[in-house]
Amino acid sequence: MSNPLYDVYLVSNMLICLFLLPFQASSGALNQGTAFEIRDLLEGDESQLKMEYLGGRIYSRSYLLTFYSERAFMPGWLAGSTPSCEALELRLLIQQSKFDGLIPKDYHLDQLNILFEKSLNGTSVTERDLALMDILLSDAFILLAKHLYQGKVHPEHLKGIWDIQSKEDDPKVLEKLNLALARQDVRQQLFSLHPKFPIYQRMRHSLKKYHELEQTGSGLLWNNPEPEKPLEPGQRAEQVPAIRDILIFWKDLENYAPDTTRIDVYDSLMAEGVKRFQLRHGLQPDGKLGKATIQALNQSPRTLIEKAMVNMERLRWLPDTTLQELILVNIANYSMDYIRARDTLLHSNAIVGQSYRKTPVFNAEMSYLVFNPTWTVPPTILKNDVIPAVKKDIDYLARKNMKILDFSGKEIDPNTINWAGISSDSFPYMVRQASGRQNSLGLVKFMFPNKYNVYIHDTPSRELFFRADRALSSGCIRIQKPLELAQILLADQRLWTEERIKDTMNGGKEQPVNLKKKIPVIILYLTFWTDGANRENIRRDIYSRDDDLLKLLKLPLAYEN
Repeated sequence: MSNPLYDVYLVSNMLICLFLLPFQASSGALNQGTAFEIRDLLEGDESQLKMEYLGGRIYSRSYLLTFYSERAFMPGWLAGSTPSCEALELRLLIQQSKFDGLIPKDYHLDQLNILFEKSLNGTSVTERDLALMDILLSDAFILLAKHLYQGKVHPEHLKGIWDIQSKEDDPKVLEKLNLALARQDVRQQLFSLHPKFPIYQRMRHSLKKYHELEQTGSGLLWNNPEPEKPLEPGQRAEQVPAIRDILIFWKDLENYAPDTTRIDVYDSLMAEGVKRFQLRHGLQPDGKLGKATIQALNQSPRTLIEKAMVNMERLRWLPDTTLQELILVNIANYSMDYIRARDTLLHSNAIVGQSYRKTPVFNAEMSYLVFNPTWTVPPTILKNDVIPAVKKDIDYLARKNMKILDFSGKEIDPNTINWAGISSDSFPYMVRQASGRQNSLGLVKFMFPNKYNVYIHDTPSRELFFRADRALSSGCIRIQKPLELAQILLADQRLWTEERIKDTMNGGKEQPVNLKKKIPVIILYLTFWTDGANRENIRRDIYSRDDDLLKLLKLPLAYEN
């Protein structure tokens, strides 16, 4: 989709650059005074550097001192007394940083616009103005480069909910800055710092589209009331015309002319558009206008811009290592994918942690699986679920095929325990559930040792996979296709045929199996992404994490030195 605003800027830049070309080669002598002013600004004390100037601040002093001292403090972004073509290109890229989910004002855009206008319009411009313009451009490049590479917000500010290994490599911002000016390829140097995942560029394109749609969607009604009961095809409701307009706006409903005499009727053609909309939002595509669907329909382009912003930031946090084979769990999508060489070998619905027992975001390596696992009840579940249930009914343990063990492994008769005097906080025993179809872990569990004691496993409660809301577990990840995952993991072990895997799963005896190679497991939380067919996928923020990150993204920058 073409962006008219971008086209105008691009043409303007080309025309200005053609005008400036004669000045670029002979600008050295003109810039000696500017070099003095640059050195004076950068060698000043901290109070001078942090002093507001045109409402802006200088952030990367140590980087800037290194950069300018190596070039004898000569400016890098000027053509005589005007900004160079590279300067104009950088300003355009700053304006377009909103397509990366960043805030253009963070990169001195307002101050640069004032100085550019003053210079390009022939208004009297001082050496101090030119020095400041050059410093602000260099500072903006450094800041934007760092944010594109590793994000604006550090995950540690999000109360420990992100535990994936961060990027270890330095973005080499000064090397990028020098190359950008020497090779006159500012765009290439900055874009080389984007995350390497193809999904990022697709999301960037979607965010650009949303910014364009924001201009045309302001007249729509984005706060439709939720019905008391789901609205089905053939029924009437006052919000139907507004919902129809939204479906047309998102192109889920095309080539459609409603009956003007029945404008408030939710007809079958409109229901097909609702189903397409529901699929993109991870909702049950039943064509019913219920609470969850209306909430999703009430998300305006601005809402989705902000949703895309926080998820692009999450992608920038990920390590840049390109993995050829991995297991990817998206908590917000209730899904698990086995990916090899960018091909999805297996997609499975998943069940994740409830809102008060959230599945953590982290990465680890899967090293073995266990057929017919027993289950030693974790302390939290023991305290909150099992002990209260046993206190109400001692037969709970027998029904669940659970045994009481002391810490030496000796079985304890539950009838010999004074349950009335037992404290949930200091239970002196273990509770273990025997192998079998009714075991809470099902017939197989997949282990990737981690400090959270989270793993992927089967479940006897198969009916739960057909629910739209699958935040139902105590933190671990249950999957709908455990047999298929076991087959892929053991495909390189000749003796583990499909028949043997099935027989072992149904054998009733616990059996661990080591994998020949460790498989990286990444557990992510993405509420927005653009798939390989360039379809935007929007998911509900089940753990209410998007708003906290959005607030941090919108905060003014802190000093970096």
